[in-house]
Amino acid sequence: MSVNESQENYLERILLLQRRKGYARQVDIARALKVTKPSVSYAMRQLREQGYVTMDRDNLISLTEAGLAIARSMAERHEGIARVLMRLGVDEETAYEDACRMEHDISQQSFEALLRLDRDGLLPDSQEGPA
Repeated sequence: MSVNESQENYLERILLLQRRKGYARQVDIARALKVTKPSVSYAMRQLREQGYVTMDRDNLISLTEAGLAIARSMAERHEGIARVLMRLGVDEETAYEDACRMEHDISQQSFEALLRLDRDGLLPDSQEGPA
């Protein structure tokens, strides 16, 4: 079963909230993604039905193994693309915003090529302040 871009964003946000706070609640997801609580409720129902998340008695959301795999992949792409963009001189806020859009559409081959450029030192060092 595949997920769409919106669902990928929800899964990634759950992972990031769990890393930062130790838990994820619908209200936290809504706030972080700047969406309404009913939108989160609908998305969580879909993700539960697809087997990507579970919700306990306290309404805390957890990722299943399948959900965690997708969330980790999206987080890795987001961080990797943002890092490359910042090394190219893009400011941090713009780099993370652009990476969020790019992470869903870039092929695995292109993503790995970008990471190789960074890993192999073929990108310029990030620059502090105006040039």
